[in-house]
Amino acid sequence: MSEGVFFEYPWVLWLEFALLPLIALYVFRQLHKGSTPWMRVSGIAPMSHRLNRIFGSLRHIPFVLRLAALALMIVAIARPRSSDTFEKVDTEGIDIVLALDVSTSMLARDFDPDRIEAAKNIAIEFISQRPSDRIGVVVFAGESYTQSPLTTDRATLINLLKEVECGIIDDGTAIGNGLANAVARLKDSQAKSRVVILLTDGVNNRGEITPQMAAEIAKTYGVRVYTIGVGAMGTAPYPVMTAFGVRVMDVEVEIDEKLLEEIASSTGGEYFRATDNTKLMQIYDQINKMEKVRTSVDSFPIYTELYLRYALAALALLLLEILLRLFAARRI
Repeated sequence: MSEGVFFEYPWVLWLEFALLPLIALYVFRQLHKGSTPWMRVSGIAPMSHRLNRIFGSLRHIPFVLRLAALALMIVAIARPRSSDTFEKVDTEGIDIVLALDVSTSMLARDFDPDRIEAAKNIAIEFISQRPSDRIGVVVFAGESYTQSPLTTDRATLINLLKEVECGIIDDGTAIGNGLANAVARLKDSQAKSRVVILLTDGVNNRGEITPQMAAEIAKTYGVRVYTIGVGAMGTAPYPVMTAFGVRVMDVEVEIDEKLLEEIASSTGGEYFRATDNTKLMQIYDQINKMEKVRTSVDSFPIYTELYLRYALAALALLLLEILLRLFAARRI
């Protein structure tokens, strides 16, 4: 099947008619150029007269080149495209929201270099492995907000995720608010599968919405929740500000694993415990393999942009016109 060549902005082609006044003005100037009294005299050979007429006609070439260049530039701006090639592809039909805990406890250094940076870096790797899905990011601490709505723009999403830091919102761990916000990003989604990956290292202690209520909302909208508890077993090194500067001290790791298991179980998801970078990466790999809903798409068009060839042709004509005006036109 072939659709041939078409224009993305066909209305731009109307600008071609704007060249007609330029042609009319040029013809008018040529007809009234050098209209001085004259008389016929002898002494000029017939052959010389013919050559003068030929060279006189060549003086119009620079104008013709400029006109052709303008016409090609208009065509290039109209963005000609070709869709001669079609193929059958498989795409992922999944919308995913990453709900990331950014409370100050995520600065603990039982991960390399710390929990928050490890979570961001591994999440970025996960995002890069799912080019066909829409992915969004929600962050939470004492409150929750959307860092990025659902999007397929991987570059923008990754840049926004890199900007996430601890301390950007009031401290605390509002797991219910974070989950409810993530579900709100997905409730109107028409995707075949809607997923929240909620990562936290603490116990719910803030927020207007309880985690149980948020889980019920997720279940109502058919959103599956995978929960990840991050933190070493026992204690973890944590930077503490003292009168003598920042000191690293061992603090108790407290994760409400029972709550995270309940959230995952009630929504059809699964709970994971990550104790280091390698384990967290394995968890994301496992989720990546579990969430593979494929949809076959027939007659997927592969577009070829054609504007560049017209733009290059216009540039070549303009350069040729300049050369003629600089060197040849003076001799004509």
